[in-house]
Amino acid sequence: MSTTTEAVPKKKLSPRRRAQRIRWVQYAILGLVVVVLALTVNWSEVQRNFFDVEDIKLTFTSGLGTAVKNTLVYTAGAFVIGLVLGTVLALMRLSSVGPYRWIATAWIEFFRGLPALLVLLAFGSLSIAFPGLIIPFDPYGTVWLGLGIVASAYMAETIRAGIQAVSKGQVEAARSLGMTAGIATRKIVLPQALRIVIPPLTNELILLIKDSSLVFILGISASGFELTKYGRDLGNQTAGLTPLTVAGLCYLFITLPLSILVRRMEARQKKER
Repeated sequence: MSTTTEAVPKKKLSPRRRAQRIRWVQYAILGLVVVVLALTVNWSEVQRNFFDVEDIKLTFTSGLGTAVKNTLVYTAGAFVIGLVLGTVLALMRLSSVGPYRWIATAWIEFFRGLPALLVLLAFGSLSIAFPGLIIPFDPYGTVWLGLGIVASAYMAETIRAGIQAVSKGQVEAARSLGMTAGIATRKIVLPQALRIVIPPLTNELILLIKDSSLVFILGISASGFELTKYGRDLGNQTAGLTPLTVAGLCYLFITLPLSILVRRMEARQKKER
């Protein structure tokens, strides 16, 4: 008498369990890669070239504070100019007057298409084209104008999107109360638009902090060095990369809190919607 055994069907994994297994496999691969890298890296050479203790001390005592200050001053001035010009350009872009729109569009497309390095170089060479021309607060004024004009082209589009996100009903309500178009824009539209675009504007600020490293093209003196130029010159003296490493970490200490702030503001805006 023969007996037959029925095959027990395999239980399929749920999508959640399958995703968990894939994730654990990815973690394992990542951990393996980290272990392999840790075992193959020449740590003594890394320490000597990038984290030399004596070079770190020299970097902190040879003017790092001035370089950090210059980086922040360059960034702040360029951001203010970019914000003011960007707001004006955004309003011109939305204007019903054709020439205003054409000028704003040409400005935005032109300066968004040019590398910031070339714009800085152009402003640094203005005295050649216009003999006797002196930009106030040089070299700060030159950097503020160069980076600020480039930033204005990007901020203009961000602010324009914020203005268009404001409900038209609020503008109509303001006009029905007797406000002129200009007053309604200044008191009703712009405050709300700027509140909406604070996160992307903060991202622009972070980009400006990093773009300040392009100031080296102007051939500024030691008193005007920003972090990257300071790290490069000191690295040439010490024949190592430790000063540049310290400069890079300074950029991180400046930009990471801003990045965290952006994420929190974006999360808060999502909750409010």
